[in-house]
Amino acid sequence: MKLGSYLKGKRILITGGTGSFGHQIVSRLVEFDPDKIIIFSRDEEKQYRMQNELEDNKDLLEFVIGDVRNFDRICEAMKGVNIVYHAAALKQVPNCEYHPFEAVQTNVIGAENVRRSAIENSVDVVVSISTDKAVKPVNTMGMTKALQERIMLCKSSEKVATRFVCVRYGNVIGSRGSVIPYFKQRILDGKFLPITDKNMTRFLITLPEAIDLVFKATMKAETMQLFVKKMPACKLLDLARVMGKSLSGRDDYPVRIVGIRPGEKIHEVLVSEEEMRRVVESRTHYVIYPYGKLNKAQLISNLREYTSDVTHLLDENELGELLRQERWL
Repeated sequence: MKLGSYLKGKRILITGGTGSFGHQIVSRLVEFDPDKIIIFSRDEEKQYRMQNELEDNKDLLEFVIGDVRNFDRICEAMKGVNIVYHAAALKQVPNCEYHPFEAVQTNVIGAENVRRSAIENSVDVVVSISTDKAVKPVNTMGMTKALQERIMLCKSSEKVATRFVCVRYGNVIGSRGSVIPYFKQRILDGKFLPITDKNMTRFLITLPEAIDLVFKATMKAETMQLFVKKMPACKLLDLARVMGKSLSGRDDYPVRIVGIRPGEKIHEVLVSEEEMRRVVESRTHYVIYPYGKLNKAQLISNLREYTSDVTHLLDENELGELLRQERWL
């Protein structure tokens, strides 16, 4: 079945639907003639702005104020829903470090509320959005997202019709709060660009690529599977140099090494060595299976972790081309 046929006539709920992911997936979903798209978030101002931006599709959209921390509210919003895209989360590493229980309430308890609500409402499929920071986590955000993955992909004690699947990817280019808009604003303000470490690397993915991965998991994933897209990475020092030169016209735009922040890694991991023991690999993806679901013939032989310093590292020319393509330069 093609994606358009699958989505046609469906009722779709997006938690955290007023964020960058929500905007992008809504713009794609409206093309497939669903019955209704429910945008669930706690931010009244963003909902108001999004309603105005998407006024041409107002008959297709329903905006619901609510928080995934509130089981009754998310359960009510999920009535009659076929597909859930769970994107609501606290994502800022420093904020989660300084306010860890707030991250627990949204990323962990909120995930359990979404899971229970989906089962209670007989939802067809829940696709949960995760991050490379959930792999071998060293910070609160990553720890809570790792628990979110476990909650969403845990084996139910009863027969459950809902498929629960996850996708995991790295930094989305230009998403709210990410380093690219942060760097751009500092350059426009004439401020130096802070870099944690000259060797720091990060995975990069565009928003359209992230949505394609989500749709692939929606259609193809079996319950309890986790989809990971292979993607390039870059050195943040190279990113700072490219943006500084392109936006200021200066070859020597000031970059300062400021040292590691609370909860930061030098390199990120998308698939750990342990997960490689239960992975099926294709040219473009990894699919991580639950324990015991692969036979020995299927097990991957290369157990090297998939990290941001061993994937393809974009050079400065490639970075410039990508940022221009995404309209950040």
